[in-house]
Amino acid sequence: MELTKYQSQMLNGDFGKGKAMAIKILVAIGESFGANRLVPIKRAHISLSAQGADRWFSEKMNKAGATFAVKPTVNPGYSLSYFNNKDILTEDDIDNMQRVHNAYKNMGAIMTYSCTPYLFANVPKYGDIVAFSETSVTIYANSVVGARTNRESSFSSMCSAITGFTPEYGFLLDENRYGDTLVRVEADLESDFDYSILGLICGEKVNGIPIFDGIKKNPSTEAHINLGTNLNVTGSHTIYHILGYTPEAKNLEMAMGNKKIKEEIVITNEDIKDFKDKIKPKEKIDFIMFGCPHYTFEQINNVLEMARSKKPKVPIWILTSQALIKLLEDMDLRKELEAYNISLVPNTCIDEERVWKDLKGKNGLSDSPKCSYYMSTFNVKINVLDAKECMEIASEGGDF
Repeated sequence: MELTKYQSQMLNGDFGKGKAMAIKILVAIGESFGANRLVPIKRAHISLSAQGADRWFSEKMNKAGATFAVKPTVNPGYSLSYFNNKDILTEDDIDNMQRVHNAYKNMGAIMTYSCTPYLFANVPKYGDIVAFSETSVTIYANSVVGARTNRESSFSSMCSAITGFTPEYGFLLDENRYGDTLVRVEADLESDFDYSILGLICGEKVNGIPIFDGIKKNPSTEAHINLGTNLNVTGSHTIYHILGYTPEAKNLEMAMGNKKIKEEIVITNEDIKDFKDKIKPKEKIDFIMFGCPHYTFEQINNVLEMARSKKPKVPIWILTSQALIKLLEDMDLRKELEAYNISLVPNTCIDEERVWKDLKGKNGLSDSPKCSYYMSTFNVKINVLDAKECMEIASEGGDF
């Protein structure tokens, strides 16, 4: 790999051990993918997880004197302030999260604790080269914004944030961003949840980069989040195109570039209905969980409006960022939500078993298939329905 004088000095340790370690890792990644050079990044997002490996690596870099050249935002871990007085956290749990927090903070991270950083604090522009980890963040940045990032790990994005560079390969290059699978959407897609179902179906069926044709209106922000997130529940995708709406797909020629369409798939209303019927729950519900990815203001406000109409009779948790919770507090909406037994959980991820272990053996409900997938890994059952249906069941005390 060809390095600039500055990059070579960094590799030689002229700017400290931490930066030398980080750029050595990036050079190895680049060489393994055939990259010719390292290119500067505008932004970074690290999928902090508060898991053992994350703590080990962040502390290792911090002790080596690393600081962030490009200040990254970070994914949620679990909120010590929220869970500390609920008889859930052990001393080890508290120590673990505090150590992760300290390591990232000491290196200069922007402590957003959000898996939707592109909505605030870390908003890329079209064409920006960024180093984003976390699957739903990566696919949103590439597809909806038209920024350029590979599907980074927490370690590689941290190294890019420390050095300010990333290897130039993969989805940073035009030829790897073009679509090759045409998805003809003949379904009506009447709600944001329908985009979750479309993502689940196509994640399983599409082996290449999907180009969606036939979507009749510009999807909402939440619809885009649902589509990209769920393409990565049943599949593995880094970018998608929607003809006429996403920035690299003004027409089919632009979306497919120099590639040929290798496969066509048709999605009908019947396909959407059949998939919904397949995942429809049949058991009494003990609780409802929203916010995977973190809920937006629009989504929280919709839940509140439904609660005003029909009061929930089962506990509801909504995961979101502390920044958004502060806004809701300023609007006096948090108190109103809590009056309906709706708790706002800040800075926390659904996959942190340490804080959700008391839900084992209970039967939950969510509008997020990703929530269901994650929590199933530690034996919490989450059924999946549209948010409106979730709230209707909540008003009936969990009965169908």
